[in-house]
Amino acid sequence: QDQLVESGGGLVQAGGSLRLSCAASGRTFTYSAAGWFRQAPGKEREFVAAISGSGGTTDYGDSVKGRFTISKNNAKNTVYLQMNSLKPEDTAVYYCAADTTTYWSGAHFSASEYNSWGQGTQVTVSS
Repeated sequence: QDQLVESGGGLVQAGGSLRLSCAASGRTFTYSAAGWFRQAPGKEREFVAAISGSGGTTDYGDSVKGRFTISKNNAKNTVYLQMNSLKPEDTAVYYCAADTTTYWSGAHFSASEYNSWGQGTQVTVSS
């Protein structure tokens, strides 16, 4: 099973931007759908964004629509999450996930569709 490693988290002021990266050890993202989820302390895991295996379809959680953008670079086998206009309520641990069981699948918003997960990266937005 490919390993997923997130990076790019950190501390940023409200209104600022961050770009998260999720690198896979194999060719995971060439064919596989990917997603980003987040979990804040004391809260349930929340869907943030997803991209289909082909990269042609994306989906976003309501709380991030218009501010976040998911993309992937097959040559680098990396998925990105560009986060703009960050708010304190975006503070959470962000997790990257991949569906390596099905090639060319759609953009999944359900965590149960993903079988491979990264270790998470902390994003903290100060007010």
